[in-house]
Amino acid sequence: MNKRRKLLIALAAGAITPFAFAQQERKVWRIGLLNTATRQAQGQSLAAMIDALAALGWHEGRNFTLEERWADGNYARLPSLAAEIAAKSPAVIVVAPSRAVAAMAKAAPDIPIVVASGDPLAAGLVTNLAHPGGMITGLTNVITQVSEKFLELLLDAVPSLRRVGFLVDPNNPNHALMIDSARRAAAKHSVQGSFAEAGNAESIERALLRLAKDGAQGLIVGTGPLFSSHTKRIVKFAADRRWPSIGGVTHFAEDGGMLAYGADAAARWRRVAWYIDQILKGKKPGDLPIEQPTKFDMLVNIRTAQALGIKLPNSILVQATRVIE
Repeated sequence: MNKRRKLLIALAAGAITPFAFAQQERKVWRIGLLNTATRQAQGQSLAAMIDALAALGWHEGRNFTLEERWADGNYARLPSLAAEIAAKSPAVIVVAPSRAVAAMAKAAPDIPIVVASGDPLAAGLVTNLAHPGGMITGLTNVITQVSEKFLELLLDAVPSLRRVGFLVDPNNPNHALMIDSARRAAAKHSVQGSFAEAGNAESIERALLRLAKDGAQGLIVGTGPLFSSHTKRIVKFAADRRWPSIGGVTHFAEDGGMLAYGADAAARWRRVAWYIDQILKGKKPGDLPIEQPTKFDMLVNIRTAQALGIKLPNSILVQATRVIE
């Protein structure tokens, strides 16, 4: 009796698990990845996931391959990119954010999906975080009161601000929630808030010009892959108008924004590896709870503050998880 036949018999008898059988057969799993942002913007996060997979025994090129598709901030590309991944029949697909998850779930309804960022509950993709059911699980990076937190930090850094511009993406499922939060925060702190929407790359500069026309003195950049893919453009606009600014992704401050605050992206993507590992070992995605963020990063760019003539108070510096000097 050959070795493969023995393994098949042992598998049928329950003597070994499907995962152990796959390992013995040296199966190379295909993992899909669909992301609305650019690969450059998400490079560190992707590296964190691959490193975490290696720690769990999964090595790219040895026992898994990665099928990547990046929309580069263009939502219109999502259906076709999702279809390309579905055609490859991966064992599991990592997706971010919610708009991409919706496209992927439609293209591959029977393939497990691990959400790396977004809010699948707000997007109507799941009905329960603790018991999502179906084929979707993963992590949400949504901070419910994100606009209020951003405004509080910006005003703490520059108390003299009286008019603040908010750049928002209408494609974000939490768009209305963020605007409501921002309006409450503006009223609470007695500042005038101006809002401009940009739903694609071409409309970002027009939206920023609208904020400048409204007399904005500082800038708050909403969350989402569109803005994270174009941080350098946004930061340059803010610098040219001497606006202190804050965004929700780490590289916003790395690219020259004054402040950045958000859920720890590296920690989240390392956790994505755990979900992949569990699913490849036979766990059903619907049985794995969707986790909410517990660790947050705050980056402070001292160089940018100095260029704007702003001396940041200790109340900001002591909150920083990283200072760029």
